[in-house]
Amino acid sequence: MEKVIGLKELRENTETYISAVSEGQSFLVIRRAKPVFKLSPVDDENWEEVVDFTKIQKGGVVIDDILSRL
Repeated sequence: MEKVIGLKELRENTETYISAVSEGQSFLVIRRAKPVFKLSPVDDENWEEVVDFTKIQKGGVVIDDILSRL
């Protein structure tokens, strides 16, 4: 069951919520009494690494360099 939290609460305690989500919890984030988004764990079964640009260059690469080669 997802818990309801305010956007301000999320901003002030981001690390706490990151830990909770990584442990399987979900949260509905509200702003001014209206829901704006949900936080939930990533479904690892559907997550696939396509390319790790840090293996090409430490710190990644500039997107314009990649697009110019396509």
